[in-house]
Amino acid sequence: MKKDRIYTSPKEKPEDFCFDDQVAQVFPDMINRSVPGYPLMLEMIGVIARSKAQPNSRCYDLGCSLGASTLSLRHNMPEDSCSIIAVDNAPAMIERCRKNIESDTSNIPVEVRCEDILTTSIENASLVVMNLTLQFIAPDKRELLLSRIYQGLNPGGVLILSEKIYTTGQKNQSLLTDLHHHFKRMQGYSELEISQKRSALEKVLLPETLQAHTDRLQRIGFNQTTCWFQCFNFASVLASK
Repeated sequence: MKKDRIYTSPKEKPEDFCFDDQVAQVFPDMINRSVPGYPLMLEMIGVIARSKAQPNSRCYDLGCSLGASTLSLRHNMPEDSCSIIAVDNAPAMIERCRKNIESDTSNIPVEVRCEDILTTSIENASLVVMNLTLQFIAPDKRELLLSRIYQGLNPGGVLILSEKIYTTGQKNQSLLTDLHHHFKRMQGYSELEISQKRSALEKVLLPETLQAHTDRLQRIGFNQTTCWFQCFNFASVLASK
């Protein structure tokens, strides 16, 4: 695993964060050292897959990056009649994702697509995963995307929506931000790296409150929304059709 050192040198103004080749090379290290609870989140996505994936259906990983969630799904499908569609719009990420899938030994079919998830057709889906993806979608396009996912889900199908969240109340938000930064320091990131990464993400990663997410999902038609995971300012919701 190549170490993330992208923000170790001072930059006059960090460029907006993007999922280019530089990020793809260090992404496993970056996400594990940046998102508290990430390994557990992946493991529990597998648990949900074992429970919710339906025979003869499709499971989607939207914003699949290098395929970590895809592999969690693949290793926990209840039977071989399920297939997985993994989608990301970043060529550098998809290239490595394909290699990761090819080197995996599971027989569950996986189709890896390099395309915009805003145009991905969702059909015969029993499970859709958006693991830290929606936060990079323009806010005015989020409801339409989630509505299309809802329409493509089979009855009883579920959406796993994991996001960095903003917490209501300045004191609460400051506390969670401070704890997140302490986590990153414990992972070896310097103050400069934390500051420059935050600046790079400022206009790219746009978090919302957990309530905003659940309200939107309920407005779309999901009949049950449950926050099944939270670690500091990262949370995941399970929404059922």
